[in-house]
Amino acid sequence: MSEHLKVRMTAKGPKKILALDGGGILGLMSVEILSKLEADLRGKLGKPNLVLADWFDFTCGTSTGAIIAACISAGMSMETIHRFYIESGEQMFDKASLVKRLRFDYNAEPLAKKLRAELNRALGSQNGDPPATLGDPGLRTLLMMVLRNHTTDSPWPVWNNPEAQFNRRDRKDCNLNLPLWQVVRASTAAPTFFPPEVVVFAEGTEAEYQFIFVDGGVTTYNNPAFLAFQMATAAPYKVGWATGTDQLLIVSVGTGTAAKARPELKADDLWLLDHAKNVPGALMNAASAGWDMACRTVGACRFGAEIDRDFGDMVLPLDSPDRNWTGHKQFSYVRYDPDVTQSGLNVLGISDVRAENIQVMDSVRFIADIQRVGAAYAEKFVSLSHLRPFC
Repeated sequence: MSEHLKVRMTAKGPKKILALDGGGILGLMSVEILSKLEADLRGKLGKPNLVLADWFDFTCGTSTGAIIAACISAGMSMETIHRFYIESGEQMFDKASLVKRLRFDYNAEPLAKKLRAELNRALGSQNGDPPATLGDPGLRTLLMMVLRNHTTDSPWPVWNNPEAQFNRRDRKDCNLNLPLWQVVRASTAAPTFFPPEVVVFAEGTEAEYQFIFVDGGVTTYNNPAFLAFQMATAAPYKVGWATGTDQLLIVSVGTGTAAKARPELKADDLWLLDHAKNVPGALMNAASAGWDMACRTVGACRFGAEIDRDFGDMVLPLDSPDRNWTGHKQFSYVRYDPDVTQSGLNVLGISDVRAENIQVMDSVRFIADIQRVGAAYAEKFVSLSHLRPFC
């Protein structure tokens, strides 16, 4: 671990966490939102070359969010990450052969190659060098990515904290030795879309073993914001950052939300195939909303759309005396997540974009529309006033 990262982890003073949801190519919405945030921070702080790794102390993500989080931690500007998504979107979703499509729709190799190249370049690896690892000293923030270990049937948040139990350098299977690109690729291995990622631990030793990983979105942590709070503050994780609305900030960014109502649904329509197609997405959406609600309850929400008509938005202005729950607020919280229903798009002034085209994680034909949604949302809603008193 670099001395720079060690200082950031242990320094006194406020800490800032960036948490990024999964969502495939819809991650481009998050990229547009973060591009506006980076540009605004550059202007406010008078630092034209600032990147988000200079401002956030901890970046984390699931699936496409893991890609963005790793790129930010590696010191990439949002312009570079934006270009990666625009130029590589179709490569990410390269159609598998007809035979393989019985198991999954897309090839993993184009994405794997691109991840290796981009992350190695950002971290200063030359051609022929070993790939950058999770413990690479060039990573500038604490970095966590959510995977699902299909072998053990459990969620795996993997990170570069050198104090973590499975990151001790005296372990033959130290997680810090894993290729960074492979950890990111494992977090994006969405079942039926991409083949799983087989990761070898303690490679080349008598203790060698392997696990099969799939997309971290197939856990309850497609929205990793509250998990990040736990890992930054709970004693077992050995980070120990202070809590308080002026000590800890979590900025959580989604990839678009839309209720998929089915008013014509009849009870007889609910059979095996219908459940197989709809239950996973329903569970992921419910989990994402649930963690958002938890963050708005335990934290002081400075910005976020209404979650539902019962819970509302729980937004608590900075100068409000109302605590809106019975406990003490543990952090300040901001949730940016575009409403991608047709009515939500109308509010953004882009009613010519069809909602059904920007709600599916492999909508590479509509990259331009996805980009427009993210940019319009950022222009209308992203504001540094939500981040006070941290900037």
